[in-house]
Amino acid sequence: MRPFLRDPKKMFERRSFLRSLGSLLGCALFSNAAKRESKVVFTHDLPGLSLKNWSITAVEVSYAPGESSSAHRHPGITIVYVLEGEVRSKVGDGPEKTYAAGQMFLEQPSELHAVSGNASTTKPARFLALLLAEKGKPLTTPA
Repeated sequence: MRPFLRDPKKMFERRSFLRSLGSLLGCALFSNAAKRESKVVFTHDLPGLSLKNWSITAVEVSYAPGESSSAHRHPGITIVYVLEGEVRSKVGDGPEKTYAAGQMFLEQPSELHAVSGNASTTKPARFLALLLAEKGKPLTTPA
């Protein structure tokens, strides 16, 4: 068992965080739950971090047709859910991939996000980024 999981206070903080994250994702993913069945859309292991003094920030990013962002890094964990269109992304050593509406990806702490942009030159794209980071640190830094 990891040391930070033995401390009851830290276990409570982690449980509270995971409950909040689950609620936030549940609202974003299943706003019309009565009309649809639940399905798992994303699973990924998380790094063994203590989340003491961390917070979560949700940011909606919109790309016009053909628009992209410059290479960057996030100091914490970033979870991305594509809301509309298709988003091109290359994170870390992985290949460049295109994610469609309803798909997700994750960035590990300080991992290079070399490519981030709209895959279409004719349609907009939009995604929700959940940025988990230590309080007071910038959420994004240039590469």
